Amino acid sequence: MTINKYLSIALIITVFHCNLPCLWAQTDWLIDGSSYKAEVTQAENELEMTNGLIRRVFRISPNAATIRLDNLVTGESLLRGIKPEAVVKINGVNYDVGGLKGQPNYAFLKSEWIADMEVDPSSLQYIGHEISEPKAPFQWKQVRNYANGSEWPPKGVHLRMDYKMPEPENLLTGDGLLPSPYGRKTLYHTNFNSLDDIWKTTYSKTHERSSFQNEGKIGEIYTPANTAVYIEKKLDSDAKIIEVTFNVGTDKSKSYGPGITLVWPNKTVKFYLRPGGNSYDDGVAMFGLWDGQKENKAAGGRQVLDLTKPWTLRYRITDKAVFCEAKPEGGDWRTIEKLTSFNTMPTHVRVGKTNAKGEGVDDKTHPGELVRMQVMGYADYASLSKSAGTGLNKEAITLSVHYELYDGIPVMAKWLTLKNNSEKSITVDKFISEIIAAVEYGSAVETREFNVPTPNIHVETDYAFSSFNVEDANHHAVRWLPDPDYHTQVNYLRVTPCLLNVGPEIGPAKTIAPGETFKTFRTFVMPNDSYDRERQGLALRRMYRTLAPWTTENPLMMHARFADWERVKTAIDQASEAGFEMVILTFGSGFNIEDDSQQYLAKMKKYADYAKSKGVEIGGYSLLASRRIGNGQDVVMPPGQRPTFGNSPCIESQWGQDYFKKLYNFYEKTGFTLLEHDGSYPGDVCTSQDHPGHKGLEDSRWEQYETISKFYQWCRANGIYLNIPDYYYMAGGNKCGMGYREVNWSLPRSQQLIHTRQNIYDGAWQKTPSMGWMFVPLTEYHGGGAAATIEPLKEHLSHYEMMMVSNLGGGVQACYRGPRLYDSDETKTMVSRVVKWFKKHREVLEGDIIHLRRADGRDIDYWLSVNPNGKEKGMLMVYNPTDKEITKTIKVPLYYTGLTDNAKIALENGTVKKYALTRDYTVALEVTVKPNSYTWAVIK
Repeated sequence: MTINKYLSIALIITVFHCNLPCLWAQTDWLIDGSSYKAEVTQAENELEMTNGLIRRVFRISPNAATIRLDNLVTGESLLRGIKPEAVVKINGVNYDVGGLKGQPNYAFLKSEWIADMEVDPSSLQYIGHEISEPKAPFQWKQVRNYANGSEWPPKGVHLRMDYKMPEPENLLTGDGLLPSPYGRKTLYHTNFNSLDDIWKTTYSKTHERSSFQNEGKIGEIYTPANTAVYIEKKLDSDAKIIEVTFNVGTDKSKSYGPGITLVWPNKTVKFYLRPGGNSYDDGVAMFGLWDGQKENKAAGGRQVLDLTKPWTLRYRITDKAVFCEAKPEGGDWRTIEKLTSFNTMPTHVRVGKTNAKGEGVDDKTHPGELVRMQVMGYADYASLSKSAGTGLNKEAITLSVHYELYDGIPVMAKWLTLKNNSEKSITVDKFISEIIAAVEYGSAVETREFNVPTPNIHVETDYAFSSFNVEDANHHAVRWLPDPDYHTQVNYLRVTPCLLNVGPEIGPAKTIAPGETFKTFRTFVMPNDSYDRERQGLALRRMYRTLAPWTTENPLMMHARFADWERVKTAIDQASEAGFEMVILTFGSGFNIEDDSQQYLAKMKKYADYAKSKGVEIGGYSLLASRRIGNGQDVVMPPGQRPTFGNSPCIESQWGQDYFKKLYNFYEKTGFTLLEHDGSYPGDVCTSQDHPGHKGLEDSRWEQYETISKFYQWCRANGIYLNIPDYYYMAGGNKCGMGYREVNWSLPRSQQLIHTRQNIYDGAWQKTPSMGWMFVPLTEYHGGGAAATIEPLKEHLSHYEMMMVSNLGGGVQACYRGPRLYDSDETKTMVSRVVKWFKKHREVLEGDIIHLRRADGRDIDYWLSVNPNGKEKGMLMVYNPTDKEITKTIKVPLYYTGLTDNAKIALENGTVKKYALTRDYTVALEVTVKPNSYTWAVIK
């Protein structure tokens, strides 16, 4: 019986791809996604956004919130809890955007709970929505070959949901944790530049050097770990917030950790840091609390704190309760514990190191080693007062949350826009643009050094940098965190990574003038429908083909080693004659894009005009980061940090601004159509306050990224090809490295071949062939001498051909770096023949690689390129790195070719045979490969 993949896909997948129960999908979208159309529908007080592959449902009354997120391919519910749609910090105040409160258990979300959940009046309130088609965030000028079917903008549906600010009085009385001075009079504040007379100091007698002032620094406590050193003052009777900032330094104490003690005549309450953990979590930093009667050795639950930065603790005293709250430097307040309201106010406050009860007694038996920690600041504030508030009125800002869902792929994009309707400038300090309380990957009861994986959902942004790898490039913005509301998780420390949090780790600290609109970066969320590595990779590659279709441009490139006219002319002529499509004036060639003299620009225009006359594009190399400019133009890193590449200019310095003006000018004046931008902006921050393009540390990353991403998008709109050794695909980049170590190209030639195919095999899990470049050292590169280089080319013709076919046989373009492509008629014939072969099969070779056998130098290695929409559905490439002829029968999986019953397979030798596919969509194919050679088979 023949299995019909379009009706019984679930059965097929259990045979060929485990963990792929496509019970809800009519076809496999990775083969034919044409039937999956995105739409938004409304029913009563809900909006549903779906394309048949994924579904997101929003409740829009009493406020907007995501109440369902489903993987329709597998039938899985991905959401276990309701969260705000976003969080924005404006003028120092955090605002939830939408969301509902009152879910009793965050392990799962029952439908009947939703009706009973309430709106938080301090959050931004939903006011309406609009449905439209996706619009391109920037233009793509399609000037060279790209994959058939690529559309820009991608087809789908766009949903914009609008919100208004809460009433100022609601902000004061809501559940949001406000900055301590917000709506309050400051009663007392000190940074301990001096010690006021109101403080009484108590020192431990255990050690003669115990002190609240060490080496001239007031507030620096130097004492044995388990001893008491603190200051105390009378507390204002109207004080409703008491906060202190601590740097724990070298202190690893437990009950003697630094904290704030409230003092009554007959009791104390101490809220504090426990750098050394407790008796059952030794060395695991956490909070502690003495509530006046008993000790909580893990206040707020067992957790792990990062104490490399200072922490601020505070009591927030209300008529209903007393909140013990904390925040790390640069972070936000969170509630650790809640105490019953005080019958009477404390009379004094005690700050520093005491025992667990806040008493000034030492541990006489185990005083511990000398430690150094610091009390950095103290403040107390009065009751809330509407007259003291500095909040924005409800019409001051319109915030919109944008969602896009695309046809044919299970991907949803999301971003925020914020319009300043007020008459004053505002500052967007921070934002979290996507928050998903996702179902956890698994359960890990104990957590010490390792934890469970994150949920099976791919997340990335167009705010990615500093890596060849998608996860690493996005770690500055994409985080899977513990969910503080998930109290019933099995992990004792409650650190299961199951809360998606997407936002910049620093900044943007962007000032928005009246009437202006601020836009965040875009986040792309794609639930995987399998745990199979190949299928996950195919899904990711399909996403790039759809959302960054310029990455399918894949010109054959020669890297010209010299930039003088005669040798550039030779390179252009040879590229044209051999079928290459682009010449790059490579690094070390003498090309200088920063020379903006009229003479140099005219010379480069001559190069471009000549290349165009030969049907060849031309471009050049420029180094941005990984160099030092000096004269105050480089990034000024925070203490203890260094630039990613050791040195780097600040893009927002005067030099940086001039540099980008030169780039724009060069491409406008010369006709060059490629930039190889090395050492691209890697995300380095800058503390300088003298650079014209940024204010200081907090906005430095955002402003630098804005500058470079706008330039890349301008390049995309003007048809300028971008080779960038960094993950800038979603911002307009065409190509990044497939993934290799440069010094490997100084190895003996035979070893280079193995590395080439290994690098392609490994890189192609996440990249399409057109997204990654490789390297062919025609001349010596990083050493290795004659054994490592191909020149003289005619003397190493077979190796040269193997290098070309190893790359082009995977659809991958390499940097052919040298002064020429051929040095004889024989060499020219070989190069032209291989290029012609590649172009004949280009459509399928630039399809997706199915991973079959990785190169190891001991046996044949092979992969399958597939293109279910092409005339040639697949192409099997087989390589023999050994000195012996090898004949083997290979099991070739044809599922992703789109073929269902039969396949016509044409071997390199011209033999054509029809094969019946087995139940698991494979065929058994016998191949014979000569020593140190290759062969191929085309599947139709």
